[in-house]
Amino acid sequence: MFPFAVDKIPPLHGVRVLDAARVLAGPFCGQLLADLGAEVIKLERPGAGDDTRGWGPPFVHGSNDLSAYFLSCNRGKKALTLDIATPDGSELFHRLLSKCDVLIENFRTDSAEKLGLTPGALLAKHPRLIACSISGFGRTGPRQNDPGYDFAIQALSGLMGITGPAEGPPFKVGVAVADVLTGLYASNAILAALVARQRTGHGYAIDLALADCALAAQVNVAQAYLTSGKAPSRQGNAHLQIVPYQLFATADGWLVLNVGNDSQWRAFCAAASAPDLGANPNFATNRQRVERRAEVVPLVEALMRTFTTAEWEARLSAANVPHAVVRGYAEAFADPQALARGMKLTVRDPSGNEVNLVGNPVHLHGAPTAAPTMPPRLGEHTASVLSSVLGLSASEVGALRAKGVV
Repeated sequence: MFPFAVDKIPPLHGVRVLDAARVLAGPFCGQLLADLGAEVIKLERPGAGDDTRGWGPPFVHGSNDLSAYFLSCNRGKKALTLDIATPDGSELFHRLLSKCDVLIENFRTDSAEKLGLTPGALLAKHPRLIACSISGFGRTGPRQNDPGYDFAIQALSGLMGITGPAEGPPFKVGVAVADVLTGLYASNAILAALVARQRTGHGYAIDLALADCALAAQVNVAQAYLTSGKAPSRQGNAHLQIVPYQLFATADGWLVLNVGNDSQWRAFCAAASAPDLGANPNFATNRQRVERRAEVVPLVEALMRTFTTAEWEARLSAANVPHAVVRGYAEAFADPQALARGMKLTVRDPSGNEVNLVGNPVHLHGAPTAAPTMPPRLGEHTASVLSSVLGLSASEVGALRAKGVV
């Protein structure tokens, strides 16, 4: 199928990552790296662990530390508990870092300074380390010490200002999108730094802020403001710069219509048995339709109500007009396309029970991604990691447990 040999090893095999971050952005980044074959060690506080372990229900049956939230961003990792605020814990932490390629952390700025874990201090001790720091507002600027929460970041970044109905209050996106986007930016930066290290031989510090990532990810809408100087109004389920490109009511339901160019506009009008509308010179180009949105949209709304959703699907599919039915998760995860692409994974917990997980969307040709494994219980791999990575004996691990270090 491909004119090259197929590697049997995932692309990040041999890369070791210490994931010392909590909640979503950092752990999501770590999961992406694990999916690509990195050995990812999740570091958590003894006895408590990542906050998201308790963010339920729902939980995996029979557990109180495997919430759905935790499952979503910790697949494929090993779990280690370690109190890095203690002298013994700090020593072990740095010994682990000396064996790692990447550190992902979201320490508060004051905590990092108190513990001697600022990027500069980390790279002074570990000059080949890729140290990725994730915070609400970054490590510079007047808000560097402020905590950052996804909902607040969506509000502050302008994202809520463009989300929601045209009339009424602003809305947040239905998932913690600022966290997810930051995790994606973080994994991208880490991969770039790993490539650069091969050339330079030295490590890198990566400083990522949720606020920056949320603003940058607003792409064309934010750019529209910078270009025009005018704040874009909320469009609800419509598009700021394309018409008609929005949700419409049909005779019996809802359907998203995605008319992305002028030929699709004419094809839609033909499919709607409205050739005169397609021939109207006032609506011939997308620019005209955007400028005359108040005229075009009511005409399309009236047309869309003349047929059922199923009838529109048949008509629009035959005319090659992009469209989509609004579905829930039951339909989305049962879709043959989603199943064929592996977007629902089934793994087994330590008791052998099946657990369904959201799949990895990356498909590599020429190398595999890592086989999915169950997100770990709190401290599940502490002894094995300390033994295999640092060479500690069972008695040494036992002594650390007795002191509350691990």
